[in-house]
Amino acid sequence: MSTKEKQSFALYFLLAFGLAWLCQVYGSLLLLRDGNAAVYRALLSVSMFCPLVAVLAAKRIVLHQPTGIGWKVRGKRRYWLAAWFGPAVFTVLAALLYFAVFSSRLDLSGSWLVTAYGGEMDAETLRSQLGVSSLSYMLETGLFAITLAPPINMLFAVGEEAGWRGYMMPQLKERFGLLNGRLLGGVIWGVWHWPIMLLTGYEYGTNYLGAPVLGLVVWCVVCFALNTLLDWLYEKTGCIWVSAIAHGAFNAVAALFTVLTYPADAYYNVLGPTPIGLIGMLPMLAAAVWLTLRQVKQEEMN
Repeated sequence: MSTKEKQSFALYFLLAFGLAWLCQVYGSLLLLRDGNAAVYRALLSVSMFCPLVAVLAAKRIVLHQPTGIGWKVRGKRRYWLAAWFGPAVFTVLAALLYFAVFSSRLDLSGSWLVTAYGGEMDAETLRSQLGVSSLSYMLETGLFAITLAPPINMLFAVGEEAGWRGYMMPQLKERFGLLNGRLLGGVIWGVWHWPIMLLTGYEYGTNYLGAPVLGLVVWCVVCFALNTLLDWLYEKTGCIWVSAIAHGAFNAVAALFTVLTYPADAYYNVLGPTPIGLIGMLPMLAAAVWLTLRQVKQEEMN
């Protein structure tokens, strides 16, 4: 890597983090000070495009080169299907594993919904008057999460994918190797989220087991696993839209099974039942490790 390429890569990180953290911190302060959730969510959406902006600045402005990102829609159908439905599979496996370990935390009474609706009606009233139950909620939410939500969320996720998987990961893997590159990439991606995790409880809340340190660490491990799977999809297809739709699908479906927990058990969110919990992430982590070790072995044989 030449001196100019190193400067370009450094500029990428400066902008990807600096611009995004500015959005995250400012949005969080508005939420905490004024309760302005709409602007907070808008600024988080803007922050998702900061890695793409950073790539454009690093490649186009500094190096005067094309980004090298695969924008053309291509890739075998099986990879598109894996991207679209794979997150739902890992979400189901996460819930099954979590409730197998903590069966006492499985709640079929609908108490989570009662809390979500403000506690003004009990579960029976919700079912009789509004037709809302844990089952109906999961069916409706789940159906949306695996049909319409992935392509919608993809449009927001592509900013991150272009930066992380399209530009950062090839650079890290070339310099540090496949395994170390993916490990480092996952940590970088995880740390990028830390301001909103610390300020607003993004992902795990603010009052959870081992807060705030455990959540920061677990999230980086989750990001390694997810980064690996998204990077693998991009490697296989050369199409950033495939990893973007997987990212969007994951965002849509990951929290589905929280409806089967007791509200008081939010203290254990850092463990599961979502695939971003310490226990819930294990199937996804196992797949990521297996894929990476398999690729490393194939590279050694070649």
